[in-house]
Amino acid sequence: MLGLHWSSLAFDQNGIAQNFAQEFITPIRQFAATTTDVWAILAGMLGPGTIGDRVAAAYRRHLFGAGTLQDLPDRPRFVINTTNVQSGVLCRFSRPYMWDYRVGQIKNPTIELAIAVAASSAFPPVLSPVQLDVEPSLFTPNTGTDLQFEPYTSKMILTDGGVYDNLGLETVWKEYQTILVSDAGGKLDAQSRPRTNWICHALRVLNLIDSQVRSLRKQQVIDSYTNKTRNGTYWGIRTNIANYGLANALPCPEKQTLQLADIATRLARVSPLNQERLINWGYAVCDAALRKHVDTSLAPPVGFPYPSAGV
Repeated sequence: MLGLHWSSLAFDQNGIAQNFAQEFITPIRQFAATTTDVWAILAGMLGPGTIGDRVAAAYRRHLFGAGTLQDLPDRPRFVINTTNVQSGVLCRFSRPYMWDYRVGQIKNPTIELAIAVAASSAFPPVLSPVQLDVEPSLFTPNTGTDLQFEPYTSKMILTDGGVYDNLGLETVWKEYQTILVSDAGGKLDAQSRPRTNWICHALRVLNLIDSQVRSLRKQQVIDSYTNKTRNGTYWGIRTNIANYGLANALPCPEKQTLQLADIATRLARVSPLNQERLINWGYAVCDAALRKHVDTSLAPPVGFPYPSAGV
């Protein structure tokens, strides 16, 4: 959504977009006040089309309209990650190209943003997969390592990008020295009496594997900062802001921020107050991480974006 509206942002001499709320925050918050996943699941199960089709339709209706990848700016580069279930690796959507390194690259793709984002957020098992029909002739010859042939080049079965790389690190890791990581991922809860039927047990085991992969990715990036092979910082929705040791960090008691972190990651209605508290928390922890580890000369914030909401 930010990329789609980038060219409409009116930046002042200090680099601040004066119409940021109008172009970006307001429509995002309006969408966050609706419930999409339940209706998409029911309609996908009972009617024509798939659940993924219904989610894409909701994105199209509420956020992106008929916008395509070609409506994104050249700079900054926006990349939407999905996981290709067939090839087992990332498929990246951006303005210059769509690329699965095993299947191949399509230059200047005109795929709808609604479809790309639906694929990127196709959380398994219920919102996944999103099926994308592709014209094989659009692939640039010899850009796939070993799967550049049909059916891989005619129908792509896609799921949440976080299945392969929850922090999106692989997209930037080999190209950039400074990497900022914002992690709003969930946490695997302990279960004193896990269910033992095949379906529930299989889901639990898959969630355990996913949790371990996320932990390894997080450790990878933090170790890179510690050993100075990368510059940047990591902040997460479960971070304790007190650990940054900043006397002028915004007031964010850990007990309250952990309650915000427990809000379910769903395409479901979030109350206006919780929206404001989540925005405040993200703003505060990002500020603390940047001022502590990236640029100590940054001026501290004067307050929360929504002062009356707090966290």
